[in-house]
Amino acid sequence: MYRESNTWALVLAAGEGTRLRSLTTTNTGASVPKQFCSLRGGLSLFHEALQRAHSLATRSRTCAIVARQHWIWWQGLPRGLPISNVIVQPRNRGTANGILLPLLHIVERDPLAQILILPSDHHVREERVLQHSLECALQQLRRAPADIILLGFKPYEPDPDLGYILPIPDEDAETLQVRRFVEKPSSSEAEGIIELGGLWNAFIIAATAQSLLTLFRRQRAQLVDQMHAAVLQDLNEPEANATEHLYQRLPTLDFSRDILEGQEQGLRVLTVPNCGWSDLGTPSRVEKVLRHSVSTSVAQMEHLDWSYLSLAAQLARRGDKLKPGQPKS
Repeated sequence: MYRESNTWALVLAAGEGTRLRSLTTTNTGASVPKQFCSLRGGLSLFHEALQRAHSLATRSRTCAIVARQHWIWWQGLPRGLPISNVIVQPRNRGTANGILLPLLHIVERDPLAQILILPSDHHVREERVLQHSLECALQQLRRAPADIILLGFKPYEPDPDLGYILPIPDEDAETLQVRRFVEKPSSSEAEGIIELGGLWNAFIIAATAQSLLTLFRRQRAQLVDQMHAAVLQDLNEPEANATEHLYQRLPTLDFSRDILEGQEQGLRVLTVPNCGWSDLGTPSRVEKVLRHSVSTSVAQMEHLDWSYLSLAAQLARRGDKLKPGQPKS
């Protein structure tokens, strides 16, 4: 197990999962955020992400960002994490703010932190393959601390719902410089990107805390100063609710579009071998993953934390409701 004393993991668990809402809505009309669902029952995707994090960072250096409006789903789930490592976002203001807030909390505790950013709503069939790539990213980071390394996955089909990273080819390099990002291209555009060596952007990132702060400051220096001041005030005076007040007036910012784009020269991408990665973003993608995944027996799951909803059960229930001859979406 590859762990260093300054390696931190940040699990992103504040997303809404709106694209999968047709599958994550219960019979009573409640919409369960995707990360608190499981693929087949048993561990939630959030717990799978925590396990992924714990393979490279200690529990004391694993943080999760969650949404206040999801409290009913996460209040009993972050077992094994110190309460101070569960950072609550007052409201949704986009992925950029959702990364900056916990980043500033980590910097206050460890200015020299090297951070793995891990989404909590993905499924990986071969975890050891991904873990090896995460280890390689951390090792590369120790050789070149200024790098910001994104993990890219080789596409097996042109998917217009995913983001792509187009790297600059270099046969001698372990990581490649990023030429540009392409968010949700058309199917024909995606085919062309893949032919040029494009990779799926999984939003998995390895970087030092200081490099990430520099990245934010180049694009949104005032935002960094305002949020830093709010975090410091809340750490010293919890009743001040400074972060809550700040979030009321924050703009919604996307990390890829508003922070990364335009800074490609300082970014690197590491290609992950095939490991069965999926973001489970649509019902059809969930169905594809289920066809190639192995069921977990009840005996194997008895000791595990349970999720609120099984995507497999929801998909089967949805299929049963279709009229004969009615196509699945």
